[in-house]
Amino acid sequence: MFSIGEFAALARVSVRVLRHYDALGLLPPAAVDPATGYRSYSAAQLGRLNRVLALKDLGLTLRQVRAVLDEEVGAEQLQGMLRLRRAQLAEQVAADAARLRAVEVRLRVIEEEGTVGTQDVVVKDTDPVRVAELSAVAASFEPEEVGPVIQPLYERLHRELAEAGVRPAGPGVSWYEHEGSGDEGAVRVHAGVVVDARQGAVGDVRVTDLPAVRVAAIVHHGPMDGVDATWQVLARWVEDSGHRPLGLGGEVYLDYCPEDPSHGVTELHVPIGPAAGRP
Repeated sequence: MFSIGEFAALARVSVRVLRHYDALGLLPPAAVDPATGYRSYSAAQLGRLNRVLALKDLGLTLRQVRAVLDEEVGAEQLQGMLRLRRAQLAEQVAADAARLRAVEVRLRVIEEEGTVGTQDVVVKDTDPVRVAELSAVAASFEPEEVGPVIQPLYERLHRELAEAGVRPAGPGVSWYEHEGSGDEGAVRVHAGVVVDARQGAVGDVRVTDLPAVRVAAIVHHGPMDGVDATWQVLARWVEDSGHRPLGLGGEVYLDYCPEDPSHGVTELHVPIGPAAGRP
């Protein structure tokens, strides 16, 4: 038998907690000295204490914990409850981490306002290229909607090209279009890679020719989770120059570095029409 202090130390809880659990009838001591009132606990009681703590971690109130224990929940059922709670907490942690990354990106965008000048924007005519591409629909143009769509597209695209023995002949390219009518709502995401001009169909992969087009372009250095700031520089240039954007634009992955995204180099494009007052 152990004194309440010894048992608390072994169980890694406080004496105050044990007294509280005793008062609620959750974990009465194994024995109480009638003369001194000193509580004593046995090692066998660690199992019940473990269940109390586990159910408390599941979010149950102590009164609910007592009701569950009074029903003599088995170890297998308790394990199932804990595994479910673990999955819920892991999902919550992942969601919180994603929100934290989004906040950090937005903070970086605000901090970098005005530090990257529109003088880095160039107007150029792209070359016509043949690309192998897959597409899917994202709920919106927001990064948290586009990212989970475009990444699996590229994984599938490269897998199918490799299985067909087709080697890329140039960089990866992506472009975006409104899905349906109007400027709001879903976006069709195209994930492509430049292939040899003689390349024909590749299984389920669509092979298409992208025509030459005049674009406003700017190079983004670093990971794509910080690309918003560079897109905004490009948007300011388009507006200030009086050009009319002819679409949602796209990206050319000049140096894709999945092992170290900080070394990535991406060119952002917005197709443009003539500036106001110009032919």
